[in-house]
Amino acid sequence: MYKAFYGLSDNPFSIAPNPSYLFLSDRHREALAHLKYGLGETGGFVLLTGEVGTGKTTVSRCLLRQLPENTDTAFILNPSLTEAELLATLCDELGIHYGEAPTLKQLTDLISRYLLDNHQAGRNTVMIIDEAQHLRPEVLEQLRLLTNLETDTKKLLQVILIGQPELQQLLKRQELRQLAQRITARYHLLPLTEQEVGLYVQHRLQVAGRMEPLFNKGAIRALHRFSGGIPRIINLLCERALMAGYGQSRTPIDRKMVNAAAAEVLGELPRQRRWWLPLSALGALVLAFGGGYYWQNYYHQGINLAQASENTVALAPAQPATHVADKQVTLTERVLTSAIDKSRDIDTAYAALFGLWSKAPYAGVSACQSASQLGLACFQQQGTLSSLQKLNYPAVVYLTDDAGKAFYGTLVSSNAQQLLLQLGEQQFWVTDDWFNQHFSGMYELLWQPAAQAQQAITPSSSLDKVQWLENALATASQRSPRVMSYFDTELEQELKDFQRAHGLPVESDASLATLAQLSIYQHNHGPVLQNGGAR
Repeated sequence: MYKAFYGLSDNPFSIAPNPSYLFLSDRHREALAHLKYGLGETGGFVLLTGEVGTGKTTVSRCLLRQLPENTDTAFILNPSLTEAELLATLCDELGIHYGEAPTLKQLTDLISRYLLDNHQAGRNTVMIIDEAQHLRPEVLEQLRLLTNLETDTKKLLQVILIGQPELQQLLKRQELRQLAQRITARYHLLPLTEQEVGLYVQHRLQVAGRMEPLFNKGAIRALHRFSGGIPRIINLLCERALMAGYGQSRTPIDRKMVNAAAAEVLGELPRQRRWWLPLSALGALVLAFGGGYYWQNYYHQGINLAQASENTVALAPAQPATHVADKQVTLTERVLTSAIDKSRDIDTAYAALFGLWSKAPYAGVSACQSASQLGLACFQQQGTLSSLQKLNYPAVVYLTDDAGKAFYGTLVSSNAQQLLLQLGEQQFWVTDDWFNQHFSGMYELLWQPAAQAQQAITPSSSLDKVQWLENALATASQRSPRVMSYFDTELEQELKDFQRAHGLPVESDASLATLAQLSIYQHNHGPVLQNGGAR
């Protein structure tokens, strides 16, 4: 029910193993490659293990979609079977008919005849067993005997065993040593790293139709901490956090929402390490002596009132404390506090951003929907002030006040020393230090999509699109573009380097998310953040 609110066309965090949502982290790519390699060999068994929820079943289903058309597959989800029951289930999956109460020999003969006929017809047969740690040793031995059917060059039945780490221990048993020796490829799937968690969440959002990030950096850190990098738990936490955000009509999803989701999904918050307890006495002492100094000097770091125009206030480095300066700081605090209190609605900041484009948002629709109707597009990203300045667009920035409450501003202009920040109807010159103290890392900007960036660019795309991709990558890396005659390996490598550097899924094609990032670097139209002009 929250899909429309977040601009989603599907539920991105369903725990169903949908191959369309497969996030190919480096580990998942290696796992898939090992499975494909194992099936390409002449051996009979391939092994994939991993902790609960790491994505083993999803990888296997993705493999099914990549198998050649001349492959017949049997997918067994419940391996808690006897030898006869397993063979009967294999017959059911392959469409092999058998009579009432067949014996083990009858089932084995029927399967053997099917495999021989399949081979003569130029077809392959693959059997995938999920949750294989539940297989009994005698059933595994029966599977080994089935794979004895072979030609001079290959096994007629190939088996993929997928299971939890206990499966590795099971295969070390003395009576299963012959089977263990026939495993031609094996891979153990590890949980995601913190960086991969962020990429994983963004990937699933993009598959569901939302190109902009929805979880801020604090939320990603909390997701990794609570989930341990297990995709299934990440999905459960994200689902609950999205429900919370929808109920509160808030974006982005932050650390507090994930904490609350963890309390609901996991039952209780995991214990935090308490390495700081021995330092509590020292911390109290530091606070006692430093607290007064901090509050006396906080605004002197980056705030001093100066009237720049009727609606512009400068928050510049302060002069030595004097009676007049103290009054200015007090006045600045009041002006700034008032402006922040009037900047709790992101639509106000977006209205200012549209104004910089000499446009006005439509009433009754979201800012991004207005942008689309006006020939523009929204781009939301997590990053630093430096990365935002590199894009050189004015932007809506997500900020937090001293109490940790969110407010929104519009970054209008930037120079070497200061930033022009609009809060409500007022503009303030702020120092980089002041901005970084309040910046959450999330920002949104408007841009005008290039005509060549409307569809993904692949090696089979037209030459003008391939050349545009080369030009865009050259602009992003500040080098001269090459003259292209086709989508070569050098262009593919440059594309992957760009995707990796910007936290995008690394792939051989230029996806819409990649093209959006590249188009923004082109910056052929619209206002600029530095130099104050417009293109």
